Amino acid sequence: VIRMVQKVWNRSLPKITTKHTKLSQALSMGHSHAKRSQVLEYAKDIKADSVAALQYTGGTTGVSKGAMLSHKNLVTNTLQMMQMVEKFIRLGKETIITALPLYHIFAFTVNLLGFYHVGGRNIVIPNPRPPSNLKRAFENYKITWVSGVNTLYSALLKERWFQDAPPTGLSASVAGGMALYQSVAIEWEKVTKSPLVEGFGLTESSPVLTFNPLGGTAKPGSIGIPMPSTDIQIVDENGKEVNVGESGELIAKGPQIMLGYWNNAKESAATIKDGWLYTGDIAQMDQDGYFQIVDRKKDVILVSGFNVYPNEIEEQIAKIPGVKEVGVIGLPDENTGERVCAYIVSTSGTITQAQVIAHCEKSLARYKLPKSVVIVNELPKSPIGKILRRELRKVELNASSSQNQKGA
Repeated sequence: VIRMVQKVWNRSLPKITTKHTKLSQALSMGHSHAKRSQVLEYAKDIKADSVAALQYTGGTTGVSKGAMLSHKNLVTNTLQMMQMVEKFIRLGKETIITALPLYHIFAFTVNLLGFYHVGGRNIVIPNPRPPSNLKRAFENYKITWVSGVNTLYSALLKERWFQDAPPTGLSASVAGGMALYQSVAIEWEKVTKSPLVEGFGLTESSPVLTFNPLGGTAKPGSIGIPMPSTDIQIVDENGKEVNVGESGELIAKGPQIMLGYWNNAKESAATIKDGWLYTGDIAQMDQDGYFQIVDRKKDVILVSGFNVYPNEIEEQIAKIPGVKEVGVIGLPDENTGERVCAYIVSTSGTITQAQVIAHCEKSLARYKLPKSVVIVNELPKSPIGKILRRELRKVELNASSSQNQKGA
């Protein structure tokens, strides 16, 4: 069944009831009271493993937790990243579009710390939605780098002004935060004549763990190779390393791994075991040592005992003309345990379920085909534009429960 629905996702921020001091007030108080000698006295107690930031996770898998990132974590990850791209960086001459909020770990480390380290210039976009908000930045500045998520690149490629006058001075663009669709990467390179490469990381790893090497082999659909001084393994549910090409949970060890979660020893112990960070992401490694994310462990859909990964289905649906965005989730089914459901934001409004299924049948097994296709006006997203499957599933389950109660 295909149905047109209109949902408004609540983006309002609750009023702060906890006693607090605004940042502007804190800065003013510090300026008027602190003396240089006091600052130096405080600084001498800061060590490499001292906590530099409590970086809260996006909460896409539950309640947000404060990742304790040390000075060592952040500095080493900045240097790891710059070592991977140093041949393509011109000191003091780079200009990067910063469309992600700087409080997000991706923009914090890559854009702020990384490009500050090389004397680069950040062009901050307070709100990248709609994507036309980036138009003046591209027109007024010679942009040499872009960082963002798949939805940002996909949205820009659908803008007429971007297609007609794409940036000509790009060295490269970097994608992270969510899976980069191969179709988007290919189209971006075609339009801008520059590469769009994917990396992978988490808040808990400061964040970068892997990256496709610029100037080397960049594999479409891959998150690349481990950062310098970083070990990656793919393990089964018992923590045993799987064979090359097999799927399992990606775990990582390196100097960028967090100290733990703030005031949460239980979650810290469940996430970091023997120095290894268990990411919760299902991945594979190929014969060349390149990694590919299959999906989030908690997003896997179980259909009649078979694992179905939403990323794979979303990748195929995104290739259909007129599909602007797509989110795939699993919902309870009395016959198969769960069924695959696709939610599509369309630019044309003429997409049918039969069209979607016919397209998917060309490359997907039958048990992976969507059992329902829903056209919506928008999908729930995080502040950086990452589609929140968990939130989508929650809303759909609540709506189904309400209908059942009315029927009773």
